[in-house]
Amino acid sequence: MEKAISLASQAGDAGEVPVGAVIVGPKGDCIAEGENRRERDHDPTAHAEIVAIRAASQVMQSWRLHECSLYVTLEPCPMCAGAIIQARMGLLVYGAHDPKTGAVRTVLNLPDSSCSFHKLPVVAGVQEPTCRQQLQDWFARKRQQQKAQSPSP
Repeated sequence: MEKAISLASQAGDAGEVPVGAVIVGPKGDCIAEGENRRERDHDPTAHAEIVAIRAASQVMQSWRLHECSLYVTLEPCPMCAGAIIQARMGLLVYGAHDPKTGAVRTVLNLPDSSCSFHKLPVVAGVQEPTCRQQLQDWFARKRQQQKAQSPSP
């Protein structure tokens, strides 16, 4: 999770929502990583999880990642939760819960729903205070920057 937090920090420094993801392969080594890249890539699907899944699939030479574990700093959204299920990920570990779009435990529970053909083991809340604070600090800075740039009445 430390590496995912570091990647999230890099994303935040680049103007992206600070979310980072790491995929650990069957031998316990990091085989792929991702950070949010929507703004930089002009791609609405360039969430950290999707970037990492694409890279891991290339490394594994398979779209089936059942022997891999995904570590991500924020609970996946519906798109990412769907991709994680489609990839048959072996384990999902995430940090902060997402009360707005979380699709693993908070708002929706796609992995345990009847629409999921893959039973995804999930570990939630790993380094949650650090992951949550990273996001809150980034959004607070973003609001202050917007406030400073808006014209005074």
